[in-house]
Amino acid sequence: MSAPDAHTPPASPASPTWDPQQYLRHADHRTRPFADLLARVQGDPARIADLGCGAGNVTALLAERWPKARITGYDNSPQMLEKAAAHATDRLDFAPADAATWTPAEPFDLIVSNALLQWVPGHTDRFPDWLAALTPGGTFAFQVPGNFDAPSHVLMRELAESARWRDRLGGVLRHGDPVHTPAVYLERLAGLGCRVDAWETTYLHVLSGEDPVLDWVKGTALRPVLTALAGDQAGRDEFLTEYAGLLREAYPATGYGTVLPFRRVFVVAVTQSRLPG
Repeated sequence: MSAPDAHTPPASPASPTWDPQQYLRHADHRTRPFADLLARVQGDPARIADLGCGAGNVTALLAERWPKARITGYDNSPQMLEKAAAHATDRLDFAPADAATWTPAEPFDLIVSNALLQWVPGHTDRFPDWLAALTPGGTFAFQVPGNFDAPSHVLMRELAESARWRDRLGGVLRHGDPVHTPAVYLERLAGLGCRVDAWETTYLHVLSGEDPVLDWVKGTALRPVLTALAGDQAGRDEFLTEYAGLLREAYPATGYGTVLPFRRVFVVAVTQSRLPG
């Protein structure tokens, strides 16, 4: 069993390495919030941007909903873009972009983002640039996880900051407030001249298999830890073993599966015919 080097400086919260196959293991559950978001988007957009397209599976849903639209999916993960390329068509393409700095170079009728903005510190500061790129009456729609105070995330942060792991994992994970409440998003976007529909939903995902909550977070929230420990298989296994035990206590298995409550925050903002200023 290896021990972390006490002289190793704290890791920085750099972009994690993504594993498309792991992410897609729970694709049905992960896709449902996106479908619920799209159900509130009106109109027939001709030009669409999917910001944080990931493996492209939800971008393909946009093409099904609006088959005449020209759609571009943007992501900063080479691994995800490589997987997404399988969904490309003559009207659907993919391109590298980082949401922290992306400023649209052309007008869009719809900018949509699915479970991305929690990875972008200060993301509300990016809203003015994205809204400015929308055509009059265009839509900005997104959903983000709102479960950072759930046991899955609290236990992960506490373990990473414990004496055993602090030197290697301190600062790697996001804090407990990377997203806002629906009310905050409503106020911010209404202040920018939008008509806003904001809400939240808690899904009760019934998962199956051995350590299913661990399997879920290995595709998303745990990626920074797995990236930081990528060169140390023994250390990675030790962390996962300890974390899995904590998750089994927090999310006990039942005769019908393991229930993972998952809160999501949704926003659909429609610009005025002409934005103020």
